Amino acid sequence: MTRKTSRARIIDAALAEFDQSGYEAATVAAICDRAGVSNGSFFHAFPSKDAVAGAVFLSALDAYHDALVGAVAGDLSARDGVAALVTAHMRWVLDHRAPARFMFVHAPSAHTAAIRDVQASSNEQFRAGLARWYEPNQARGTLATLSPEVLISQIIGPAQMFCRAWLAGRSRGKPDVHLPDLIACAVRAVVTGAARSD
Repeated sequence: MTRKTSRARIIDAALAEFDQSGYEAATVAAICDRAGVSNGSFFHAFPSKDAVAGAVFLSALDAYHDALVGAVAGDLSARDGVAALVTAHMRWVLDHRAPARFMFVHAPSAHTAAIRDVQASSNEQFRAGLARWYEPNQARGTLATLSPEVLISQIIGPAQMFCRAWLAGRSRGKPDVHLPDLIACAVRAVVTGAARSD
């Protein structure tokens, strides 16, 4: 087993601390204590709490993007691809609750301006990965011709709303209880007539 670097331990500790205490209340001292590193080691790896928050966010974002792009790898129909994306979103949130909570709940309060360019690049790679599924389906006329941003929001948006409520503690029931309805909702939103029942 490979021993984690100090940087990796700090990222893991920061995620745990943000998840337990919230971003605003988390301190560098608490993160160092969790990671088992000195203040000097922390500041050698990251210039600030904001910087480690950016690293936590990017790590979660990349894992989330990989899960969704992987779900539509191959030649999936419009309907099957939509179902796969909604399911992958739900499964990733349920299986990775702490990173999901940071990304969807805590990160808006973190000052992540320093990672904006890296995030934009990650989002562009994500759209390119999904395009290998949606562009052929749009060309066949089985998937609505919408901009990538609108298309993705129509597919993932309703499921994300339920997941955010669960992650924030506003809903006690696991959101996957609604998975069939959320898939059906997304299919109705973006899959064209006859292709809905393929």
